[in-house]
Amino acid sequence: MSSRSVRRVVTGHDSEGRAIIQEDGAVPRVRQIGGETGPVFSEVWNTRATPAPIDASSGEPEEEGITLAAPKNGTRIRVLDIPPDDPELANKTPEEARAHFEEIGAGDASSHSGEGSRHAHMHRTETIDYGIVLEGELVLIMDEGETTVRPGDIVIQRGTNHSWANRSGTNCRIAFILIDGKFDETLKS
Repeated sequence: MSSRSVRRVVTGHDSEGRAIIQEDGAVPRVRQIGGETGPVFSEVWNTRATPAPIDASSGEPEEEGITLAAPKNGTRIRVLDIPPDDPELANKTPEEARAHFEEIGAGDASSHSGEGSRHAHMHRTETIDYGIVLEGELVLIMDEGETTVRPGDIVIQRGTNHSWANRSGTNCRIAFILIDGKFDETLKS
């Protein structure tokens, strides 16, 4: 796990309308899910509308806990620290996988079906996600095929069933920007 906290710098406007740094420090919401071997979510910011309202000095919209998907009609940016896969992950039942995703309000996103599933954390959300690898490497696992992504690589995840495996032996840090989406009728499950 990276010991470095994620820094968030938020800008705004003073009473004269001049641009200011409104906030500068560690992200306020950080949570590890799935026990000691699970990923650490550092929630950076969310918006609740498109277009997002821009005012002088409001802060991030209030939010409890960690939620996997972007807010309805909104966006989310987070940094994930993903440790190497725990060998026990291969033995996780569909019920355990669902419970893992329920920790982040997304039990229904889990698609682990047991024997024959490509990875215990296979899941799908109704979002467009931009994933930017900052350090380390991950294997992006799809229903068909997989690829390894490394620092500087960008994944555009378009509401597809997928999982992430860290087979490298070291932490991977990846930033995700999630945008609320809507499945085409032919892609709804």
